[in-house]
Amino acid sequence: MPRPLSLVMVSQKSLFRDSTGSIRGLQSDMHNHSTGSHSAEPVLPSDVSPIGGGRLTGSRSRFERYRQQVKKKELPRGSIHSTAEPRSAKNRVRSAGQLVWQFLGLLKPFQSQVIWILASVTLSTLIGLLPPAGTKFVIDYGLSGRTLPDAWLRRFPSLANPRQLLLVTVIVVAVISLLKIVIHVWGRWYATKISKQIQLNLRRRVFEHAVRLPLHRIQEIRSGGVASILREDGGSVGELVFGMLFNPWRAIIQLVGSLAILAWVDWTMLLGAVLLLPTVYLTHRAWINSIRPQFRVIRKQRELIDASATEAFAGMRIIRAFSRQKREAARFTTENNLMARQELYAWWWMRIVEMVWETLIPIASAALLFYGGWRVLDGHLTVGDLIMFLTYLLMLLEPLATLAQSATQFQNSLSGLDRVLDLLQESREMPSTADSIKVDRDRVVGKVAFEHVSFTYPGTDSPALNDVSLDVEAGQIVALVGPSGAGKTTLSNLVARFYDPSFGRVTLDGRDLRDYDVESFRSLLGVVEQDVFLFDGTIRDNIGYARRDASDVEIRAAAEAANATEFIDKMTHGMETIIGERGVRLSGGQRQRLAIARAILADPKLLILDEATSNLDTDSERLIQQSLSELMRGRTSFVIAHRLSTIAGANLIVVIEHGRISQTGTHAELMAQGGKYRAMVEQQIHMTLGSASMNHVMPAAAT
Repeated sequence: MPRPLSLVMVSQKSLFRDSTGSIRGLQSDMHNHSTGSHSAEPVLPSDVSPIGGGRLTGSRSRFERYRQQVKKKELPRGSIHSTAEPRSAKNRVRSAGQLVWQFLGLLKPFQSQVIWILASVTLSTLIGLLPPAGTKFVIDYGLSGRTLPDAWLRRFPSLANPRQLLLVTVIVVAVISLLKIVIHVWGRWYATKISKQIQLNLRRRVFEHAVRLPLHRIQEIRSGGVASILREDGGSVGELVFGMLFNPWRAIIQLVGSLAILAWVDWTMLLGAVLLLPTVYLTHRAWINSIRPQFRVIRKQRELIDASATEAFAGMRIIRAFSRQKREAARFTTENNLMARQELYAWWWMRIVEMVWETLIPIASAALLFYGGWRVLDGHLTVGDLIMFLTYLLMLLEPLATLAQSATQFQNSLSGLDRVLDLLQESREMPSTADSIKVDRDRVVGKVAFEHVSFTYPGTDSPALNDVSLDVEAGQIVALVGPSGAGKTTLSNLVARFYDPSFGRVTLDGRDLRDYDVESFRSLLGVVEQDVFLFDGTIRDNIGYARRDASDVEIRAAAEAANATEFIDKMTHGMETIIGERGVRLSGGQRQRLAIARAILADPKLLILDEATSNLDTDSERLIQQSLSELMRGRTSFVIAHRLSTIAGANLIVVIEHGRISQTGTHAELMAQGGKYRAMVEQQIHMTLGSASMNHVMPAAAT
């Protein structure tokens, strides 16, 4: 198999030069070469160290390993977002036939439009085959002085004049060419329109599927990775309308039409042209099938780059706090360098096919020209026949070359479809069945029970919860306390049905949560977390996110209940203030109060507060405690908190240690029992009094 490695490396070295002409090569590249470090890190993007991780492996060494994998046909099947088991090296990707069949399924809603497109392409291509025949009339009859056959002269006597024949021929050719252009442009516009509709439909389908994946899978893919799949992979599938339908169909019609005309002119010369057809098969078999796996890896690399860049900008405060800008820039450059090397390597694979055809076409044309000229000298053909034959020969070779050249882009688009199908084949989060129950909000009482529940997070071995049983009456406020990592958030996640128990069951009013349609069930929820998430939009939009039909009066009332109007009214644009991505233009306490207002507006039956007052100062906490108490009244509430002021008013306090419930009761009962809860309260009081004592002593010491 040809190996254009030297050309590849020359091109790549020239690519990675800065404006001064010196090779940058990347900080990590230079460091690894200077220290002689050769990491065994795999070339796959999924194995690259995370942001802020250890030493970066240079793109050059990783590319060398990648190139060896291409040679040995060891490129992986799976994508970053794929959890499918690897297939054998022979079947590491779906076959082209399988992917084509899947794409045809996407075209079902557009069957009538596709028929019109193919009809327009057929008509315009057949019309385009007519003008070259005019060369025979002009050369053999218009320029040579010969007269047209009697059959033509009887119908068109005016064409006996050579000048008249030349004029009519030119006019007819021009009209036919214009008609062909109009039909072709109309068909191409229609095909472009359908390709955009397919892109929109597929991107919508991928997005709707991705947002319903299990939480742990969404966290693995990362937001930037999903954006890359939607933009790059989803977009490339629409290009198959041209790569698989429009251009190939036009090439086939032109190929068949040209063969028919060439056979009519001189079938012996046709045999020489037909001998080129096996070359198409051989070049495709030798090269094209090896290109799609390369495109898959390039798309995986682009997905990694997009995900890492998105994550870097989301964590810019941390990056600057630890002065890691250069490190992140070096990592970004390393990954882009690797992708550029991979793209250049794939470029050479594509160009080899083109070079074969760029060599064959002029050789074949010259050989047929020599043979045709010989036939003219022998009197078997006229000059007009030869010129027309060569014109149609070019029209024959053009679609062959087009098919050979476009096949690489076709494989690129198929690789995008392949990756999209990987994602669409992943199981959704708790899919609904025909037996799933829609929640009747008015009939929900709000009693929650855990019955011998154990839960282990996917990908881990040790359980986060172990044999937990708990009964919570409707309207009770349950405080979940315990050390970090004990299982408090996990218990709340099971209430919200972000996960289902590994063993046991969680019930609402005596019915297993798994019996409910998950989206219908979550309409009962209100959630306020410690890490508040707000959207880039107005304050009104963020509060109103809980209810699409909420009026301005209701949104304002929710903001007042959360004591958010205290800072909203001070802003120039009030409720219309843009808060930035994740609410970066607000303080932590302000973001927390907007989240509480959002939960108040939702009017939930089940309320989950995960350290909801942790980001509030003492004054703000005091102001909204009364609002929270009003919000929790009559609602079954699960409150994760460490502050005594939040815990003490709960109807039931649940102490969780090492995934098990160690104590339950009211504040007074648990203080009387002693044990872990009392120790936690005494420690908190001691720390509070200690801080107060230090605040009292320090000014005196300064004096």
